[in-house]
Amino acid sequence: MNRIKKHNKIRQSISGTAERPRLAVYRSLNHLHAQVIDDTKSITLASATSLKEKGSLMVKAVFIGKTIADKSKELGIKELVFDRSGFRYHGAIKEVCEQVRKEGIKI
Repeated sequence: MNRIKKHNKIRQSISGTAERPRLAVYRSLNHLHAQVIDDTKSITLASATSLKEKGSLMVKAVFIGKTIADKSKELGIKELVFDRSGFRYHGAIKEVCEQVRKEGIKI
């Protein structure tokens, strides 16, 4: 089963609301992208990308986690639903989630 099929299967059960938006993380070969999405209104509340960051993927994951957590706090968001987008919960994807938790956002 490829990643797109896994992602579609996951999205059947995961949905972000205004009180608890969805944190969607995408990993390419060299970069990470994260968005905080309210699926009821179909809008992106906050986003972060590692395109201008230097270093390994894990260093970029720490940066993305801290950035998303800070932007979420500014919006008054205390809880998120984590959407791994079909990627395994391992490595950089896991590090983004763990960093958001360390910053005080409940996932």
